[in-house]
Amino acid sequence: MIRAGYVCLLTVTIATSAAAQAPADLIVTADRIYTVEPGPHVHAVAISDGRFVYAGTVRGAARYRGPNTRTMDFPGAFIYPGLADAHAHLGGLGTALERVRLDDTRTYEEVVARAVERAGSLPRGEWVLGRGWDQTRWPVKDFPTHDALSRAVPDHPVAITRVDGHALLANARAMELAGVTAATPDPAGGKIVRDASGRPTGVFIDNAENLINRVIPRATPEQTRRRLLAAAAEVHKWGLTSVHDAGESRSTIDIIESMAAQGEFDLRTYVMISADTADERHYFARGPVNAAHGNRVWIRSVKVYADGALGSRGAALLAPYSDDPGNVGLLVTPPERIQSLVHSALAAGFQVATHAIGDRGNRIALDAYDAGFKQRRARDHRFRVEHAQVISLADIPRFALLGVIPSMQASHQRSDMRWAEERVGPQRIRGAYAWRSLLRSGGVIPNGSDAPVESVNPLISFYAAVTRQDESGFPPGGWYPGQRMTRAEALKAMTIWPAFAGFQESMLGSVKAGKLADLTVLDRDIMTVPTNVILSANVVATFVGGRQVYSRAAGGQLREAPPPRIHSDPLPPQLTPSSARDSAAVVAAVEGFHAALAAGDSTAALSFLDDGVVVLESGGVETKGEYRSHHLASDIAFARAVPGTRSPMRVRIAGDAAWASSTSITQGTFNGRAINSAGAELMVLRRTTTGWKISAIHWSSRTRRP
Repeated sequence: MIRAGYVCLLTVTIATSAAAQAPADLIVTADRIYTVEPGPHVHAVAISDGRFVYAGTVRGAARYRGPNTRTMDFPGAFIYPGLADAHAHLGGLGTALERVRLDDTRTYEEVVARAVERAGSLPRGEWVLGRGWDQTRWPVKDFPTHDALSRAVPDHPVAITRVDGHALLANARAMELAGVTAATPDPAGGKIVRDASGRPTGVFIDNAENLINRVIPRATPEQTRRRLLAAAAEVHKWGLTSVHDAGESRSTIDIIESMAAQGEFDLRTYVMISADTADERHYFARGPVNAAHGNRVWIRSVKVYADGALGSRGAALLAPYSDDPGNVGLLVTPPERIQSLVHSALAAGFQVATHAIGDRGNRIALDAYDAGFKQRRARDHRFRVEHAQVISLADIPRFALLGVIPSMQASHQRSDMRWAEERVGPQRIRGAYAWRSLLRSGGVIPNGSDAPVESVNPLISFYAAVTRQDESGFPPGGWYPGQRMTRAEALKAMTIWPAFAGFQESMLGSVKAGKLADLTVLDRDIMTVPTNVILSANVVATFVGGRQVYSRAAGGQLREAPPPRIHSDPLPPQLTPSSARDSAAVVAAVEGFHAALAAGDSTAALSFLDDGVVVLESGGVETKGEYRSHHLASDIAFARAVPGTRSPMRVRIAGDAAWASSTSITQGTFNGRAINSAGAELMVLRRTTTGWKISAIHWSSRTRRP
């Protein structure tokens, strides 16, 4: 739990005029700030125009304080350079947040039950879509067949994707719509799993998934936009400020650029173009894009798939699977196509990032890179292999020799260690998830989550990197513990190494004067606490360019005297404090409403409002419909343009009614007008069958004196 005592008065002595610097916009202090630069940690940073101008002592930071400088202190908290996820799928994450969640299921029966539950909430015939099943976690570890799913959900097409995204289970109705029969051939780079008589069982692996996906209705641009905004809010919640988005179409990239250009997308996004001949021609002709739209978007990498995944036995191996003799996996993309892409990308100045999991997939990628570098000398290519999970021992040194970056996900080792050795045997496992071997050979390893394959929480990968264990501490001492990272390496793998992999190290990845002011604030010191405490750390706040894009209810606030109350106490005095659970739910509803405004998501904001809500604002009263068509748009614009900090919420509950109040300070510029105001907020909430809904809002404010 975050302690409310994070906010306290900061007393500093203003330096003499001879030593004074240009005033900063913001000064942030904490017990310890890790910089990932040579030298010790610091205790304060000063930020101007979205960049660090100072990192050092509290006294040194005081030289940057002026009359309009805001100061935030996080006593008892620990600050790190903004954490980066070097491999995730933003579109996939946003989609997964809307679909049936299956990653915590432990039997096929649970999967079927959730599909039935979702089908019951949809009109007859509408698609039931989900993701996350993993047969290796079930009592029977074979691939499922569609029979039980088809009997339980006969009137809806169902398509549910395996956790790794490399296999899909479809019911009979979905296969009927797709025209899949026993006569349907396996596509190149894909496999239709069949029973003894040759009939499809419902499982489609790698490129065979497209047989079903092609008949699923495509997302509209507005749906894609909504999902991307939801994904950005989700990663901010976990302390991430930067994501390497591992493969998007031109249409999705256009939406990301549009939102970033309009100031609606507060996430630094290194977008990889999904390999597609037409898209490649477009972006190669345009040329590499660096730090566009306010340092939000980079487009200079192409993502291509060499093979499939280990869990579904689609990863391409040099020799057959130990637990499936005769199967060597799948080549999703022909090697000659990868080779051609390498040559054209080098000519256009683009990076290539090849998905390769099996030892054959990795060798194909390395061979293609090697041939490309010999034909066209590239001064600074920074080509990558995404995942690099199982590597022939002979190929491990080639990464450093070729200057190829293994972009890996430590959380995959934690998930796969239960069965990985069964797949590849005791000899090949020595080159699997081999972080120490790759680091020793002279390279760097940017770490990611592969979300939504794994949780987007970066602390899971940090913990796995330094322990090689799961959350329960299994196995004792770690799985092949000689391959662990140190904590310093694990932090670099989430900060400066992803920045290097994205050609961003001059702007991101560490706390240093001149770099963009991205910060992640945690309530525990993951560099020193016992390893079994790492995963209990909570994100207090996330900053992008000195702007707070996420804050827990009890997180850091302005280090000033509290603003004067505009109302003496808006809460009914006879009410008693609520239970912790109800109080947390009320706070979550109010915070969710504010987060939706800040994210520019009007649909999400309205979802927190009761149908009978009344909004008291600007001297008037509005219904939900009036608010939707009148003040909502301006409230969103204001919330996105002007940073505000609110005091911890006060909550009282009586039966099915709740009152939540807070005060705030808002400073910035809106529509060319300077804003410096103190405000008070009172929200009345009503308990409904779907949770707490806001039934009344009263906002009031006044201009603060200089």
